[in-house]
Amino acid sequence: MAKVIYHITMSLDGFVAGPADDMTWLSGLHAGPNPAVERLLGEIGAIVMGHNTYAPATTAEGKVYGGRWEGPIFVVTRSAAPSPGFTLVDDLGKAVTAASSAAGDGYVAVLGATTARRCLEMGLLDEVLVHVAPVLLGDGVRLFDHPGGTRVRLEPLELSSTGPIGNFRYRVA
Repeated sequence: MAKVIYHITMSLDGFVAGPADDMTWLSGLHAGPNPAVERLLGEIGAIVMGHNTYAPATTAEGKVYGGRWEGPIFVVTRSAAPSPGFTLVDDLGKAVTAASSAAGDGYVAVLGATTARRCLEMGLLDEVLVHVAPVLLGDGVRLFDHPGGTRVRLEPLELSSTGPIGNFRYRVA
């Protein structure tokens, strides 16, 4: 049975995208091979992403995982135009179910902060893997945003670093 993992890179001050969903802050951060990433890439069987992640991913430069991974990708959206290699689904629960079926015993990687938060709220998220980059953005899209606050307990599975990047993998308790 597939496990669902939120996989993301975050700035040291907790942002996964800059203002207006800007992702250009990630350019130039490549720190070489990262065993935590390489291991996960080999275990991912499918991907679920939201509309905001899908739009940049469909550009020539924005291939998922920089083109290092290929497989079924499910996009939760009601208003996007179809693109080859992507399956559009209008319901998050249905998207995760379809991705889990496609992933088999592998992982379903969730890409995008809003989609991950919704998975967590629905009890669908099993793990979180965050790569912390040595940059401060000051504003943007938070790793996890829940107005009014909430507490989610996480149990550490792997804590490591590769050069300047910290890798933090947790199980949702």
